[in-house]
Amino acid sequence: MDSRLFIKKGSKGKYQLIASKSSWVSLKRKLKYVTKKTLPLKVNERLFRLRQAYEGWIYNYRLGSIGSKLKKLDDWLRNRLRYCIWHDWEKPERKRKNLIRLGINPRQAYSWSRTRMGGWSVAQSPILGTTITLSRLSQKGYKSMFSYYNKVKF
Repeated sequence: MDSRLFIKKGSKGKYQLIASKSSWVSLKRKLKYVTKKTLPLKVNERLFRLRQAYEGWIYNYRLGSIGSKLKKLDDWLRNRLRYCIWHDWEKPERKRKNLIRLGINPRQAYSWSRTRMGGWSVAQSPILGTTITLSRLSQKGYKSMFSYYNKVKF
C-alpha cells in the first residue's frame, strides 16, 4: 500500500483514518533537526522553521485521527525548545540573569543556574517549565501544532 494514510477499524465497526508510523517518524525527524541545540538559529527563526515543517504535514493528514498524538508531540516539542534556549544561555551567570528576568527570585535563580542536571532534564523540570511557559513561547511566535490541527481539520 503506497498511501501514507491508512484506514483502521475503530470502535464498534467504525473506521477512522490514521497516519502511518513512517509518517510520524519523518515528522519527528524534521522537528528534531530544527530544534537541534547546536543549530545556530535565533528563537524567532527556529519557530518559523518549525511552523514550515509541521504545517504542511498536518494539512496533509488533517482528515486522520491525529489529535492525541499531536498533543504528545507538542509537549515534546516545547521541551525541545526550552532545551535550545537553555543551551543558548551557555554560562551559569547568563542563565542566572535570564532566570531573574523571567521572574525567579535571585537566590533560587543562582541555585538553578548552577544545577548539575543535564540540559534535557532541566527542560523537563520546573526550572524551565515555570519560567519559559507556553504563553511566553507564544509571545515569541510559537504556535501549537494541536491548535493548528483544530483550525484546519474539517
